[in-house]
Amino acid sequence: MAEEKNVKKDRGRWFREMRSELKKVVWPTPEKVAKNTGTVILYSLVFGACIWVFDGVAALFIKTLLSVFSA
Repeated sequence: MAEEKNVKKDRGRWFREMRSELKKVVWPTPEKVAKNTGTVILYSLVFGACIWVFDGVAALFIKTLLSVFSA
């Protein structure tokens, strides 16, 4: 029974400390969130395009090698 009270007491303390810490957080402005989201999307598209180009070149290279050595 004593352990159950300690667990409840610790849980309540944890929530109080969490709330206290969240009050200290400096949250970004909506403009900053939009800018960061746009940056992530842009870099994801650029990186994806690079992978797509590399994949196409690698596939073409492998097809060329297979056609040279299969004949």
